[in-house]
Amino acid sequence: MASSSIIPAGTRAVIFDAYGTLFDVHAAVGRHMVQVGPDAARFSDLWRAKQLEYSWVLSLAGRYEPFWSLTEKALDHALARFPSIDPALRRPLLEAYRRLDPYPEVRETLSALRARGLRTGILSNGDPGMLNDAVTSAGLAGDLDIVLSVDTVQVFKTSPRAYELVLHALSLHASDIVFASSNRWDVAGAAAFGFRAVWVNRFGMPDEYADLPPEAVVADLTVLGA
Repeated sequence: MASSSIIPAGTRAVIFDAYGTLFDVHAAVGRHMVQVGPDAARFSDLWRAKQLEYSWVLSLAGRYEPFWSLTEKALDHALARFPSIDPALRRPLLEAYRRLDPYPEVRETLSALRARGLRTGILSNGDPGMLNDAVTSAGLAGDLDIVLSVDTVQVFKTSPRAYELVLHALSLHASDIVFASSNRWDVAGAAAFGFRAVWVNRFGMPDEYADLPPEAVVADLTVLGA
């Protein structure tokens, strides 16, 4: 049973968002920083922003495309917005995105949680192929009980149908589960669903969604495994 003040007593599983929480979404551009040039940070931010924007627009319109398709389209948009960046980088950037770097504390945190008898897993907008590549390349498969993709229900977070996948997979109640995400909008969705939501605020961003607060705010995942 969990004893940490971050993970309340009675918690039976800790589920993580993938992109931005376990995996650094800016690592793909980071690997090609020299070739991308001085606009690398803004370029990477736009790629990420459009990737998420497309997921929300499709969900609200009652439509769906795999997250990999949105990742490709978002990159194409970013390349069009930054014509100084060589379009020949498209393929290596996409290849790098399939194998993003995990944050340095991820493996140790997952191992510590499992050692305490907690189940661990991922719930992600990423489609199964993306997630398999990311988890495998990071060597995390042995530290995760479940890896869930919204592709199963074909609607992106923050739809309750996406979060519901965790309950079905683990046969647990929402109150049994801590859900950790670096995306404040995802934390809001998880809190609305009834999860014990933890915001992994890696970059010291100001709070928002005041009516759907997290139960805890952490700078990285280390404290979850403490």
